[in-house]
Order: sequence, then structure tokens, then C-alpha cells
Amino acid sequence: PVGNNWSARMGSMSASSDNADAVKALTHQPSLSDREFNQLRELVFRHTSISLGENKRELVRTRIGKILRRRTMSSYGEYCEFMNSDAVSPEDIEELANAISTNLTSFFRENAHFVFLTEKGIPAMLAAKQNGVRRLRAWSAGCSTGEEAYTMGITFLEKIPGLATWDFRILATDLDTNVLRKAQGGVYEARQVEAVPPLLRQKYFQQGTGENKGLYKVKESLRRLITFKRLNLMDPYPFRGPFDVIFCRNVMIYFDKPTQTRIIQRYYDLLGPGGYLFVGHSESLTGIDHRFQYVQPTVYMKAR
Repeated sequence: PVGNNWSARMGSMSASSDNADAVKALTHQPSLSDREFNQLRELVFRHTSISLGENKRELVRTRIGKILRRRTMSSYGEYCEFMNSDAVSPEDIEELANAISTNLTSFFRENAHFVFLTEKGIPAMLAAKQNGVRRLRAWSAGCSTGEEAYTMGITFLEKIPGLATWDFRILATDLDTNVLRKAQGGVYEARQVEAVPPLLRQKYFQQGTGENKGLYKVKESLRRLITFKRLNLMDPYPFRGPFDVIFCRNVMIYFDKPTQTRIIQRYYDLLGPGGYLFVGHSESLTGIDHRFQYVQPTVYMKAR
């Protein structure tokens, strides 16, 4: 049996309202001056460390424009003035971060990483744990709507028999609280789980029926392994590690080189000896001062 609250957790169910917003944006959008655009870029960088290039002008105009309409503000300048005032709250900053974040993910995305984990990474971790310490920690940094973290969990569960007897946890973090709510709900449309092999889909997802037909909910056996939390990657981290695996894929492309360098250095310090860092296939550590050992494209290791 399926509970009636599944569909309430599906962000994609608001497609019609999004279309209405888009139409409204075209007809009621104030102009964005060069000065206002630069002010907004500065605001975003200060609060999120995201570096917006000149090519992001339309993205900024439309996404911040939605905030203007909600707040009945007449201009981007008015919004900038408010965000630079003493009246700004953590909720206002969260709204900005949610608006400007770009979220694109899927189950088993860039699958070569999960093949590497299965064939080489996890066996190497297990060999290093022969002293009897059954503790493993993984981190999905920039987890978006959760598909990456759940795929990590499936990969470990499938590779390690009896993982339930281990001290095993996955931390999944993101700047955007909207996508974190979807991730915590763990409910996906059929098209979103197509990349999950049928046997794994049956094993780790509950298929909806009735009014929830076409929806899949992550089963508790997988869900309980993962903790979802909001985190700005440049803020102090409320944890010390050590981690065995860190996934930070397609995240650093939004940062400038100094910010990338600081983040990579922090990842190195948080990983245990022999720990792995995975970055996106459009990313590399070239041009970044780091101490990692190169393993293969987009895969790096902290020396033992």
C-alpha cells in the first residue's frame, strides 16, 4: 500500500505553475542594468561563493525576477538595497541561494565512477579495513535532489554483503533547501529512475499504485543510510571526518580558481589515507594547487 502524501513531495508536479511563472516573467520583468547585474553578482558571490560570469545575465534576470514578484519589488536595485541592509535575514539569504543554484542530476550519472567504486575503490577500502574497524563514511557534496547519494548507497550495499552490520553513513549536502526537501522525500517519477537497473529498482524502490502510480519511493533500507543537510561549501564544516569517499561532481565549475583551491584543500584534509575524491567529467584539478594523487580522469586519491 502507498501513502497519499507521495505526490506532495514531487517538485516536478508543479510544472503548470512554473509555466505560468515563465509567461508572467516575460510580461512583467523589470529591466536589469549593468550596475544592478554587477551588484547581484557581488551579492551571490558573498553569500554562496558562486562566481557568475557575464554569460549568466539572463539566468540572473529571470531567477531573481521571481523574487521581485513575490516581494512586489519594482526593480533589481531595490532588491540589492534590501539585501545590503541590516534588515536582511538568514531566510532572505537562503531564498537567494535557492534561486541562483543550478540543479542537474540523475541516478547513475557519469556511471564510470560507480564502476570504479565497485571494481577498485571499495575493494581497496575493504583491504585497508582488515584491522577489524568496520567504519565507512561517504559524502555527496552538492547532492541536489538526492539521486547521487542514493546511487552511492546502492553501490555500497551491492558490493559489501552485510553492510548493515557496519558503521556506514553517507552525508549528502547542498546549498539549496528546495532540492534537499525533495531528496529527503525520496520520491521520483518513473522517467527519473529509468537509469536504475530493473532488479535494483525492485530491490531499493517501492512502486506507487493508485493516485501515486508512476512514482517510486526509496525504501527505508537505503534511505536510513543517508543524512541530508544544508551546507555552503565555504562555511565552517560541522564535521571532522575522516571520509573514505567524497563526490563533488559538477560543482566546482561554479567557483573561481581561488575558491576551488580552498575547497580541494579542505577535501584533502577531511579524507582518510587512501580516500577517494571524484569530480565531474567536465572538471579536473589542473591549475589547482593540491596534494592528491591522480588515479584516472576525474578520480583522485589521498596517499596512504
